Amino acid sequence: MPIHTLRRCGVVLFFVVLVSGCASSDEGFFSSGESRGSGTQASSECRRDPTRCIYKGRYEQGERAYAEREAKRLNHAQLERLRRMAAK
Repeated sequence: MPIHTLRRCGVVLFFVVLVSGCASSDEGFFSSGESRGSGTQASSECRRDPTRCIYKGRYEQGERAYAEREAKRLNHAQLERLRRMAAK
């Protein structure tokens, strides 16, 4: 009986460690490689209140097209990272 109880506790402990490891890897596999600093701070602010990160002013000439190309490039790079992680 005690061995059966230890197995249950071991399985529960394993899943707790697994879930806590996944939850704490905010910057883990999916980080963009930027150094910690203002970029991380801005990103956490955007997570808390996304409306603060939406630009509502006018764009300079060519700036909107650049922003859209850059967003497309970053989305594609993230998709490739996710595909590589899923293939492992």
